[in-house]
Amino acid sequence: MFNKCLYRSLIVSGVALALTACGGSSDSNDDQMARFSLGVSDAPVDNADAVVACFNAIELVGNGQGTQTFTIGETDNTVASNDVCKDENGDTIPNTYGVDLLSYTGSDSASLIEGIEVEPGTYGQLRLVMAAGSYVQVGDQQLPLQVPSNELKFDSLTLDVSGNAAYTVEFDLRQAMVDPVGIEGYFLKPRGVRLVNNLSIGHIEGSLAEELLITNSCTVAPSDVSEPVAVVYLYEGSDLEIASLADVGGAETHQPYAVAAVYFDGVSAYTFSVGYVAAGDYSAAWSCQTDDDPEADDDLTFNGSVNVSVDGDGAVTTVDISG
Repeated sequence: MFNKCLYRSLIVSGVALALTACGGSSDSNDDQMARFSLGVSDAPVDNADAVVACFNAIELVGNGQGTQTFTIGETDNTVASNDVCKDENGDTIPNTYGVDLLSYTGSDSASLIEGIEVEPGTYGQLRLVMAAGSYVQVGDQQLPLQVPSNELKFDSLTLDVSGNAAYTVEFDLRQAMVDPVGIEGYFLKPRGVRLVNNLSIGHIEGSLAEELLITNSCTVAPSDVSEPVAVVYLYEGSDLEIASLADVGGAETHQPYAVAAVYFDGVSAYTFSVGYVAAGDYSAAWSCQTDDDPEADDDLTFNGSVNVSVDGDGAVTTVDISG
């Protein structure tokens, strides 16, 4: 029977959103315009063969422009629609682009919009309009994936005409995807989904020492390398007290910024990664418990923590948890 919680890295570098602002003139006037681009990216999910998100449109709201809607396959410079997203009769839903997020891991991304011109300035909200047809594939089961109100909303982003602005909508499925009791399929909730500025983000590549796993009676060298042996929780701020760190759904002071599973590479290393992390200082705490219920305050034991400093400009920070 399929586990109701998806336990794997679940750091879905979900919608990699590149908002490129540059000087230039439109064909009709001399006003400088900003160029808007959008893509999608993801990371593996435990027990799932596919996590397909169906996108219908992107909306920019505010900046004196009202609501600007860019419809997939209809607005110039959007990606062409595909036949992935189906309605209940099995017919293709028009103006949709279905993306298997598991096909775009780490810093990889699939473009939704490339170079649409918009007025530079600060927009109060960005919305991803989702369509029916999103689903999670588990073996021969296709379970619906729903987004409340069919929109993912993000507050405030700025497109500067004098430079480049690039953003990523980051999905952390361990926090965002839940399986409600009594309802078939999954809900994708806004929590665990965040908008980060690509010019001020970095990536984390880490490893966990095997002797720490042994000392703490964790699983070591599993025959199934797709099963996590531990989980790393990332929190904003350094030198945080372990007692103040919450699990996903927990009530402690500090909530997880991101969560990543640790996997055996089949040889000797135990690795994890977190993509699209805003530049800053963090505490990375790890646990042997891999079954954190996102809807409950679990009794989670952290076995240790380290400070991590992430640089911007897409730099990779290497984290070696060995003591």
